[in-house]
Amino acid sequence: MTQPTPTREVKTAGTIAVRVRYCECDPMGVAHHASYVPWLEMGRTELLRESGVSYAELERAGVFLVITRLEVRYRRPVRYDDLLTIATRVAGGGRIKIEHAYEVRMGERSGAGTEEIAAMREAGLDVLAVGETTLACVDRQGRVRPLPQWLAPAHGAM
Repeated sequence: MTQPTPTREVKTAGTIAVRVRYCECDPMGVAHHASYVPWLEMGRTELLRESGVSYAELERAGVFLVITRLEVRYRRPVRYDDLLTIATRVAGGGRIKIEHAYEVRMGERSGAGTEEIAAMREAGLDVLAVGETTLACVDRQGRVRPLPQWLAPAHGAM
């Protein structure tokens, strides 16, 4: 099967909005630390999708991206019904791996006014968590293989 190729510009940064769901929170209404991992994945996969290629298409072509490193540093709590902005950017990589950096920022805090959110931003308190991932490219058998050239950071694209 031939590898999918981008139909649009391959971007190296993007954002998505995520509303914190009740099921992602502890009994006190604070998002559980494990909830951040899917949010980062959503940011990464939507960044890829903006190029016109979905991760599902890559998998059908035998290109799999597996997490080899994941780090999240939590700065402030996220609460039920907060609207977050997940900022994702390609931070580096090479022929077989791609690295991403993330910021989880406050978009809207449930129950807070726009002035309170603006004050958070002005004080630099709107960054709630930061993270990094490294993904390695493997084939269907789990053997390391090169990234598609258009996806490899070393080639000037993603």
